[in-house]
Amino acid sequence: MTYPAALDYLYSLQKHGIKLGLDPMRLLMRAIGNPERQLRVLHVAGTNGKGSTAAMTAAMLEAAGYRVGLYTSPHLVDFRERIKINGRMISEGELAEQVETVRNLIPSSLTPTFFEVTTAIALRYFADRQVDVAVIEVGLGGRFDATNIVEPLACAITTIGLDHEEYLGHTLEAIAFEKAGIIKLEVPVVMGRIEPEAASVIRNVAAQRGAPLWSLGKDFGVEGSGPERFVYHGPTWTIDALSCNLAGHHQLDNAACAIALLEAAARSGLLVGNEAIRRGLRSVVWEGRLELLDGAPRILLDGAHNPAAALTLARYLEEFHSAHPESSVILVWGMMRDKDHRAFIAPLLPLVSEIVLTQAGLARSAEVKTLRAVLAEWARPIWEAPFPTDALRLAKERAASRDLVCVTGSLMLLGDVKAALRGGKPSVLRG
Repeated sequence: MTYPAALDYLYSLQKHGIKLGLDPMRLLMRAIGNPERQLRVLHVAGTNGKGSTAAMTAAMLEAAGYRVGLYTSPHLVDFRERIKINGRMISEGELAEQVETVRNLIPSSLTPTFFEVTTAIALRYFADRQVDVAVIEVGLGGRFDATNIVEPLACAITTIGLDHEEYLGHTLEAIAFEKAGIIKLEVPVVMGRIEPEAASVIRNVAAQRGAPLWSLGKDFGVEGSGPERFVYHGPTWTIDALSCNLAGHHQLDNAACAIALLEAAARSGLLVGNEAIRRGLRSVVWEGRLELLDGAPRILLDGAHNPAAALTLARYLEEFHSAHPESSVILVWGMMRDKDHRAFIAPLLPLVSEIVLTQAGLARSAEVKTLRAVLAEWARPIWEAPFPTDALRLAKERAASRDLVCVTGSLMLLGDVKAALRGGKPSVLRG
């Protein structure tokens, strides 16, 4: 099987949609030899912050000398971004080989989804390459997510917010219950900054399963004004002189959760020294999350796509205005149809001077006229450029050299923009 044929096959599975439930995944894993049973796993869930936390965790483990598999979703430009070992994407040949093998082993009675097969491929690849530990990011929710067939050393739930409500529920408590589904019997769980009602749900599930629970702000935390320099305090660890390569004050919480996850896993023999933790955080890379590109004007790429993430972006833009009061922010905004457009854009409107409306190259993208309707009462300039490359070009033309162009609202939109900046296009769809 060639690499293009492998991608064609994977994306053909999107016709099966999203099917929450673990029975098909268990049958699929059994058919391919249950590779997840060969792996030591750290499992990370959350509405926001789970990708950054997973990336930090993997970077610190790699700095400690481990061979680390990292599975995340979605990708921005290249499908292979989802499956990495020590920061290196799976090769095109390796992916094609894995896809062909897994496809041929799928029982005829099964019609697995895109994400189920992709997860199976990642776990089989990590087992084949004998990684020391795999850091696995939950795709959607937790309880019925395809990744939830793993038996982790420890798990983390970073945040709870309103997102994917059609699948997870319409309250924070309902969503918390779905996220808490990753908690296993007597397996330690790390909980980030979560509203009391949702946190109570997670505590109840942890108690029912006899899982030790560590809470941010109570059992562990960090001290520092920003990711440039901070100190971690955990149940038994204290680590000073820390700095994180990822921008934004919210990364302090994500770093705290990542270190706490390693502290919890150390009880199972997965040991990471203080200096490796420092090196890993200094070197971590996670594209598309407050990613600032040099230039005149500068370009900020942020994959925020729900109201909670928009608040985090707004805080960053407030800090930008404080540091650069003479500069303006021009927003390039596109979202998926199923998101809360009004709640997302509200905290950003006071911080931007102009908005360029656009849409990613996906059928799920909201049309620019839909986004414009949300801005009916906004009095500042609004422009339309349905193609992301045109939207970015227009925003740069409107901006002075000292200004900031911010692209946000969808990771899919960011993928289109990043691909254009690299002179190419994203690898097919990005489910």
